[in-house]
Amino acid sequence: MKRTVLLTVSLLVFLSGAGFSEETVYVMQRGDTIYSIARSYGVQVQVLLSLNGIKDPRTIQAGSRIRIPRQDGRETAPIAPGYRDYKVEKNDTLYSIARRYNLALADLLEMNGFAPGYVLKAGETIRIPASTSPGTPAGGPPRSPPAVQGTGQTGADPKSTGTPARVDPRIRWPITAKEVTYITGKLYGVQVTGERQEPVKSLTQGTVVSAVPYRGFGRVAIIQTPGGYLYVYGGCESLSVKEGDKVTPGTELGKLGMDAKSSKPQLFFFVYRSNNPVDPAAAPRA
Repeated sequence: MKRTVLLTVSLLVFLSGAGFSEETVYVMQRGDTIYSIARSYGVQVQVLLSLNGIKDPRTIQAGSRIRIPRQDGRETAPIAPGYRDYKVEKNDTLYSIARRYNLALADLLEMNGFAPGYVLKAGETIRIPASTSPGTPAGGPPRSPPAVQGTGQTGADPKSTGTPARVDPRIRWPITAKEVTYITGKLYGVQVTGERQEPVKSLTQGTVVSAVPYRGFGRVAIIQTPGGYLYVYGGCESLSVKEGDKVTPGTELGKLGMDAKSSKPQLFFFVYRSNNPVDPAAAPRA
C-alpha cells in the first residue's frame, strides 16, 4: 500500500521579534485518522487538534494538510513506517489478530475505522502496523491502549435502529430495560434504554479485554467469557473496570450515559461468538 507523501516545509513564524522554524506537514490519505497520525508521530491527539484548529476530527478529509509540531528542537519523523495489509483468514477475529500481533484491541479498531462490535469476514483486508510481527507472549489480553477522547471510526454512523421491541420481563439485561431496540446494518445488537447513571452490570463471568472510550459509543467495556463469547457493553458515561480485570455476573462495569444521537440514556449491547453475532436476548446469562 502506498502511503502518504510527507511534505517538509519551511514556515515563517514570528517569535520574539522574528525567526524561522521548520515543521512537518502530513497530507491525509483515505483511511487516516487524527488518532492514527498522532500515534505514528508520538504526538498527543489534543496537541494536533489545537495546533491545526480542529474542533471535530470527523470533518477531516483525505487531502487535508495536518501540521506536526517539532519535538526537542528536531524535525518530527514518524515513529512507525506505516501500515501493511493483513488478509483475514477463516476463524480470525479482531481480538485474535490483536493478540497475535501484540496490539491493543481498541487500537486495531481505530486504525481500521471499525466500531466496537464490527465482525470480520474471511478474505477481507485490514490494516496492521508495518512494524508488527506475530508472536505475542501467551497469556493475558493485549496491552492497554491510551484512553483518548474524540477518536474512533470515521464516516457514517453504523448504528441503524428499528422499532423498539416489547420488553420481556423474563430476560435479564445489563440495566433495567425500559425499551429494547434492535440495531441492524453494519452492526447487530440491541440498544437498551434505561436511567442515566444507573449501574451497567455484567451478565457473565469473564475477563475485561478492553475498557476505553470510543466515539459514538461512549465508554465501552468488552468481556471475553470462558465459553468463547465476547460481550460488548457500550454507552457508559464512566467505567468501573479496567483491562485485565476479572468479572462475575452482576459485577458493575460502569455507569450508563446519554446517547448524543437519541438524547436518551442508552446502552449499546452486542454479543459475538467465533466472530459471529449472537442475538443478545438469547446469549448466555451466566
